[in-house]
Amino acid sequence: MYNNQEANAMFAPQGSNFQGPSAPPSSMFDNVPGYEGTGMGGGAGGYLPPPTPAYPPPAPAPAPTQPEWNIPSISEDTAREAFGLFASNHCCWSKAPAKDGVTTSMDAFNTYRYRLETFTESRSTEWDHEEYNGQPVDAYTQPAPGPWDIHVQAPGHFEDHTEHVKVPYTSSVKDCHACMGMGKKPCTECAGAGNKVCWVCSGAGVRTGDDQCTHCNGRGRENCSHCQGHGSQQCDSCNGKRQLLVYIKLIVKWTNNKEDFVVEQSSGLKVENLSSVSGKELFRDTQYLVYPVMGFPDPAVAQATERLVRDHQAKYSQSSRILQQRQTIELIPITKVSYKWKGNTHTYFVFGNEFQVSADEYPATCCCTVM
Repeated sequence: MYNNQEANAMFAPQGSNFQGPSAPPSSMFDNVPGYEGTGMGGGAGGYLPPPTPAYPPPAPAPAPTQPEWNIPSISEDTAREAFGLFASNHCCWSKAPAKDGVTTSMDAFNTYRYRLETFTESRSTEWDHEEYNGQPVDAYTQPAPGPWDIHVQAPGHFEDHTEHVKVPYTSSVKDCHACMGMGKKPCTECAGAGNKVCWVCSGAGVRTGDDQCTHCNGRGRENCSHCQGHGSQQCDSCNGKRQLLVYIKLIVKWTNNKEDFVVEQSSGLKVENLSSVSGKELFRDTQYLVYPVMGFPDPAVAQATERLVRDHQAKYSQSSRILQQRQTIELIPITKVSYKWKGNTHTYFVFGNEFQVSADEYPATCCCTVM
């Protein structure tokens, strides 16, 4: 014979959602001067524009003109070695074109890559909480400092990084919203009943014929393994502590905003191939704010430096603090090699400091075709 608790449990809904509130109500958040509008989660406060500096920033200085912008092309031996390695990395290709092809011409193309990096710091705020374990509670003991007045150690320049910091004098203790301060919540698997319909007999209490179900001893229900029959589980928001420490979290994000400009060249090599290689660095300039490169012989690069420097300084100073800028110019060597094999003329490219090879029309992509 069942007791009343078991009888009620037999009709408890299965799989009901007893999650409770997913986010704290607005009443849990104190009114902190200077942080009005700060929301819960997801950087809800938005990025906060940095204050106007007390002193004007130093003006960027023009970089010195570079005396030499060109480098010689690679040798035929270097090109042939790179081509042979390229062919050997394709297991089904014949190595004969790379080994026996006769070089007829080598044309060097100087291709420049201009890169501008703007290293910024942005700050946003949001309310957050954690289980209360006796942490200091300091709300209203002093005025909270402004988001940009809190010192946070920056990482090395041009390195992406994020830090989370508790804003001083915003921490208070509140009853847990998820479990209403109980430390426990109804089990989501059994809807708080502590037991579920027996999966063996589907609640009938018997199996084939009149044989009593041995899995549930004829009850038609079995204890919930998720909560061990208790009907409740420890609250995962407060970990059973019943209280939460609620505070404003400052999110400090350092970002290296990088943009490249590659001069189009007439060699025939696709520009996207160049993203995986490095070149010879001809120019480097690092300042708080850089000045467009002066005296560069290629007008396309000169125009790109003016445009990107202007765009970066206008774009990133609105919602973040510019900490440093760096601009570089690399010369990426590209050599177009023409060669003859079996009476036909073919080409391949060797490019970058890594001597990578591109050969879209390799003439023997199956070793079985070569006798």
